[in-house]
Amino acid sequence: MITTRDKILSAVEKPTRYTGGELNAVMKNPAEVDVRFGFCFADTYEIAMSHLGLKILYHDLNDRSDTYCERVFAPWTDMEAEMKKHGMRLFALETGDEVTHFDMLGFTLQYELSYSNIVNMLNLAEIPVRARERDESYPIVCGGGPCAYNAEPVADIFDFLMLGEGEDMINEVVDEYVKWKKSGKQSKRDYLEAIAKIEGVYVPSFYDVEYNEDNTVKSITPNNPNAKPRIRKRIMTDFNTAYTPETIVVPFGEVVHDRVMLEVMRGCLRGCRFCQAGYIYRPLRERKPERLLSTAEKLLSCSGYDEISLSSLSTSDFSGLRELTDGLLGITEEKKIGLSLPSLRIDNFSLELMEKVQKVRKTGITFAPEAGTQRLRDVINKNISEEDIVKSTALLFRGGWTNVKLYFMIGLPTETMEDVHGIADLAQKVLDVYFDIPKEERAKQINITVSTSSFVPKPFTAFQWAEQDTREMLIAKQNELKGAIKSKRIRYNWHDNKTSYLEGVFARGDRRLCEVIIKAVENGCKFDGWGENFDFDTWMKTFDELGIDPDFYTARERSYDEVLPWEHIDIGVTKEFLMRENEKAKQAVTTPNCRQQCAGCGIRSFGTGVCYE
Repeated sequence: MITTRDKILSAVEKPTRYTGGELNAVMKNPAEVDVRFGFCFADTYEIAMSHLGLKILYHDLNDRSDTYCERVFAPWTDMEAEMKKHGMRLFALETGDEVTHFDMLGFTLQYELSYSNIVNMLNLAEIPVRARERDESYPIVCGGGPCAYNAEPVADIFDFLMLGEGEDMINEVVDEYVKWKKSGKQSKRDYLEAIAKIEGVYVPSFYDVEYNEDNTVKSITPNNPNAKPRIRKRIMTDFNTAYTPETIVVPFGEVVHDRVMLEVMRGCLRGCRFCQAGYIYRPLRERKPERLLSTAEKLLSCSGYDEISLSSLSTSDFSGLRELTDGLLGITEEKKIGLSLPSLRIDNFSLELMEKVQKVRKTGITFAPEAGTQRLRDVINKNISEEDIVKSTALLFRGGWTNVKLYFMIGLPTETMEDVHGIADLAQKVLDVYFDIPKEERAKQINITVSTSSFVPKPFTAFQWAEQDTREMLIAKQNELKGAIKSKRIRYNWHDNKTSYLEGVFARGDRRLCEVIIKAVENGCKFDGWGENFDFDTWMKTFDELGIDPDFYTARERSYDEVLPWEHIDIGVTKEFLMRENEKAKQAVTTPNCRQQCAGCGIRSFGTGVCYE
């Protein structure tokens, strides 16, 4: 039977985004399960299908006989127009069914600029956006992911949020849903009260937020006896035995990360003061090389991929890296399967490692010095020196690599124009390293790319109290850097300061921003992470329309005694530790990594990981 979906696919640019039916996609009879779960990713197919969390939770839920998890992605603008023209609502890929009558819809909150797409997807499904407007006849709408740690700007949308790692937690909330459904689904509140007792589950409607006259938060208070005063994140204590899929869906079209991804560890021991992921995913926990090798063989054989990538926040800190790469080479070299190692650090980089893993094909190398001067690298606790950078790039150039990308941030706390010039100086020094090598010992071409993003202060980092640079300041720094780079062999690209500004507003925002997001979607905003769709002026008009000043969230430094919108969330890292780190940053004093010396961040309370090695 030809469906409406089939009819309209010929009118859209990339029909394979919407067909489903890929190799290893899970097909079940919806009539034979208790729970239909829609895993919702508020972006296009290409982005969503590259997300490791989707791969894990999709198969984790589908391993249950009582649950069918289907994928639900944001339709691109051409598909949305066709859907509206034909009266078609948001649908899931596996069955093509509209999601309105699913039991649960789970959104992953990966980045702040996806918030408008969450609202737009619910609108396309004809599901009320605000949780209080959805009765028992609608799906339960939940969320998780890194932005869930401060989901206050979208808190009114979600029935509940899962804070931390979802592999076990998601099964527990589904178990409770099955019980509630079988008891007759009398009251949504009963279900929410039951799951509020699960560690890591946050029900926003169970908390009242009061504000001071100066618009800062006065208090965040539970209004339900089942709501904890603070919600503690959930982690996988034994990461080696934690669930990992042994099969993956193979996309029909090309996606951003089109390869097998092997998650070698979770967390990071470095403590870079700007890095939210480094704090919220603590403590560092590893998988054993033998388990990873077994998983790699299964994933490669079921997918047919010709590339495998090791996934973590800092791959070169993985203690079993040599054993793992040797083992992987035994699998990949003969079959001409490429092996890539993202997240390598300059200070423990080795040519031997790079030569081993890039025997099949040489790719470019990205290093992230983050800042152009040693003083500023010490401020952010990067713990690498100029000598590390020069030494590593010299090794690269002698080894035949010629494509090097250097990644920096501008707008970091305490940054001066001298620090900005330091980026150009460092890039020039790297170029000089290449020319210092005799002609016969180096490759013919050299390509150095300097890339800068604009620093955005994030919750649960040492810089969560910092003032964010204004757009005018960022433009001045970008222009200064452009002028300071003299060589034509060094290419410079930079991130749009307008998107960084909006990201900054939502990153540290409170519940009053929810109405702004809903209204902005009504005014036409969506796909804000995509330059061709981002409409900054409409966002600014919407803030103005609702009488909310976005500068309140970016252009001011917070005091330590201000109640932050995420004060009721506990990631295990203490506020006192973050305050100490912020003060050390002001003095440009560094903190050793977790394997060198415990800094007393508080994460030992989880009783696992690097703290107990």
